[in-house]
Amino acid sequence: MTVRVVLAEDNALLRQGLETMIRRVGGVEVVGTATDLPSLEQAVLDSEPDVVVTDIRMPPSHTDEGIRIAGWLRRERPGVGVVVLSQHAEASYAIALLDGGAAGRAYLLKERVAGVDDLIRAIRAVAAGESMIDPTVVEGLVAAGSRRRDSALDRLTPREREVLGHMAQGWSNAAIAASLVLSERAVEKHSNSIFAKLGLTDEPDLNRRVKAVLMFLHAGGAAPAGDERSADGGGRNGRVATPRG
Repeated sequence: MTVRVVLAEDNALLRQGLETMIRRVGGVEVVGTATDLPSLEQAVLDSEPDVVVTDIRMPPSHTDEGIRIAGWLRRERPGVGVVVLSQHAEASYAIALLDGGAAGRAYLLKERVAGVDDLIRAIRAVAAGESMIDPTVVEGLVAAGSRRRDSALDRLTPREREVLGHMAQGWSNAAIAASLVLSERAVEKHSNSIFAKLGLTDEPDLNRRVKAVLMFLHAGGAAPAGDERSADGGGRNGRVATPRG
């Protein structure tokens, strides 16, 4: 099935370059373009896309239009996925994008989208209801994060921090259980305790995992060293807390 895309970017050269890249790929169709927030909203209404690919800062304010369109779509067109392209690896933007749900949301850095494959992978992921965060954004969160003494993470037990650290690598409960020599039921209990202590008890499970991982990384948490198996048994996939195993 063809994925219908609306592309929003106020830089004409970049917009045309992205449009050319996308049009060369089978199964993805650009059905509209926009240069600012109002024209993007109108393009969505006119074209009924599956995915919006948008700059994070556009006219009229050049602040957070990409985040605002994601919130508008969550209310008005909840089935439309959003890929945000940004020059800024800032935790506040990533957390705001995922506020209200992680499904169908991706955050990529423009400088990392050197080839079409990464962008198309993100488009298809959000169209399928998955979430994706550029690995550089995650690394930036770790580098820039500083632990606050009053952080909710300080209430986690050492074992809960271990479990959360493995979540940060995208491991499933089964993979975490095997690594820590625990039962899956024990991992589930630890996970629920983590979510409760972080105030994430009323969120869907996938969204809780993503937000918990972002809080962990933003506070300077370090994922466990050594074996880097992801949830599907392979290497790191650049996604955060979207277990498939």
